[in-house]
Amino acid sequence: MTQDDRNRHRQAALTPGRPAPAIARLLTRAHRIRTDAEALTVARELARDFAREAAIRDRDRLLPLQEVERFSQSGLWAITVPAAYGGADVSSVTLAEVTAIISAADSSLGQIPQNHFYMVEALRLAGSEAQKHHYFERVLNGERLGNAFTEIGTRTPVDYRTSFRERDGRLLLNGQKFYSTGSLFAHVIVAVAKDEAGRVHIVFIDRDTPGLAIVDDWTSFGQRSTGSGTVTFDDLEITPFQAVDHDVVFELATAMGPFAQIIHAAVQVGIARGALAETISYVRTHARPFFELSIEHGYEDPHSIHAVGDVSIRVHAADALLERSGRLLDIARAHPDERTVAEASIAVAEVKAYGTEAAQFAANKLIELGGARSTLEGYGLDRFWRNAKTHALHDPVRWKYHHIGNFYLNKQLPPRHGAI
Repeated sequence: MTQDDRNRHRQAALTPGRPAPAIARLLTRAHRIRTDAEALTVARELARDFAREAAIRDRDRLLPLQEVERFSQSGLWAITVPAAYGGADVSSVTLAEVTAIISAADSSLGQIPQNHFYMVEALRLAGSEAQKHHYFERVLNGERLGNAFTEIGTRTPVDYRTSFRERDGRLLLNGQKFYSTGSLFAHVIVAVAKDEAGRVHIVFIDRDTPGLAIVDDWTSFGQRSTGSGTVTFDDLEITPFQAVDHDVVFELATAMGPFAQIIHAAVQVGIARGALAETISYVRTHARPFFELSIEHGYEDPHSIHAVGDVSIRVHAADALLERSGRLLDIARAHPDERTVAEASIAVAEVKAYGTEAAQFAANKLIELGGARSTLEGYGLDRFWRNAKTHALHDPVRWKYHHIGNFYLNKQLPPRHGAI
């Protein structure tokens, strides 16, 4: 991206409530990843490039349009499509690791496809054969799914006013969503809406459908380039083929909840990794010794050495918990029942809780060990703390501890929903 491009994007980013950017139709099919090993190799290659201007994108609130396009065209957004439909069907361990790798480079990019993967899993669990063949093929070709789930102004974030009703022989969708991560970059918007009986569905809507409006009004101090703004539906006409029953995936013992959550956990683990890597790089390059010491370099300070050791242990522990939760999630997806799903949910809750603490601890130590110079805007090191804090609010970590404790102390199985 040239400096002129950056200036134009920065000016647009400073305009509140700006219209969503145009998303071009795909001219070529995405690369098709075949194995877990290939997925990890591709993720590492992309992460190296994504990291280069991550601080600039965060500082100037630049939408990563080119990066998202490259990300999905790499084939990584299709790695959970079942093998029977042409996908790689990678393990949950691999999906989590891919997410952590990208998030260590740029946590906004790591979070953007979370809801895309969620919708692919919802289709696997509840879609008809016709729906699976249709939408899985589009995902394999490189199309991106964006979420329109949560609403504001209701008693809780999961009280849905958005609904579809039959009127004059047409099925019309109406409502408004916020926190619509990924929708700015999506070819298909997936809305959570109630039918006339009150059952919750996910509805797949092509981006150019009349009655759909997307506004880029996300102004959070963290995860600035996720584009998590407003989506509105105004008498938008749909067909029954576009709707998939969403209630059923939680009425039955499925791994939908921990599947959704492991990606969020991996974002936090990635932030922790990124903060640790930046700490080591910055301290080795810039940190000066405390004046009471006779050492030559800041990295020789025994307190700094101890602190980096402390952060490293926490990050490696989070890595181990992430891998363990992926293995238990794979068991639950292959053999879903009350026990396997509960064990996967608790394991994912553990890494989400611990990974969140590790990310914020690592982000704090980055600035502490870097010293006053590390706070300069040009380094952009504050983004790790802001991103970890903002992303942690997706669902309260305090409730993770509650369900974990209740499981081990009282043998109480956790509830089934998308936040556990």
